[in-house]
Amino acid sequence: MPVALYMDEHIPRNITDELRRREVDVLTIQEDGLADVSDPDILDRAADLKRVVVTFDDDFLREASERTRRNIGFYGVIYVDPNDVSIGKLIEDLETLAKVMDPSDFTNRKIEYLPL
Repeated sequence: MPVALYMDEHIPRNITDELRRREVDVLTIQEDGLADVSDPDILDRAADLKRVVVTFDDDFLREASERTRRNIGFYGVIYVDPNDVSIGKLIEDLETLAKVMDPSDFTNRKIEYLPL
């Protein structure tokens, strides 16, 4: 089963559009009505939806680390440093993760860093 992605509001729309063209299951927080919502609420919502948050925002790393430390569940985070990856490479890496990894790979509060 492929990994479903939940795109943070800072991820450019063209990335989401291209992933959809490549048949990756993507939902944006804007489409879900959660723009401008706190990071903890986004992680909670992503967990409810069984989706992995994709973000450029390193605040998610702090929140995910704190949740791990306190044994509070979340579904997973893919963190991308936008200064370290081209748009094309990011799309390829996200497509690979979504299609190759299993959702169970993220169920233990996993944080994945891109680029691969």
